Amino acid sequence: MTRAKSTIAARLTIRRGLSEAEAALYVGLGSTKFRFLIAEGLMPEPRIIGGRRLWDVDDLDAAFRSFPLEGSDKLGQQEENPWH
Repeated sequence: MTRAKSTIAARLTIRRGLSEAEAALYVGLGSTKFRFLIAEGLMPEPRIIGGRRLWDVDDLDAAFRSFPLEGSDKLGQQEENPWH
């Protein structure tokens, strides 16, 4: 990364597109579990931008919200997951 890009990136508090490792960390998972959930259709596929695989934080948020809350009726209160 050039010095100018790294200076700008350091000032950004959040980015819209995350790498695989960043996306996994964003939702609190390791990369292996994150890839497993993608394969199972429980996490979104990445967007491809200029050959780079990037995960949209809005897609990650929607997928995360689709998981049940601890202690809830897992079938009755789970939002529909658009990636499944």
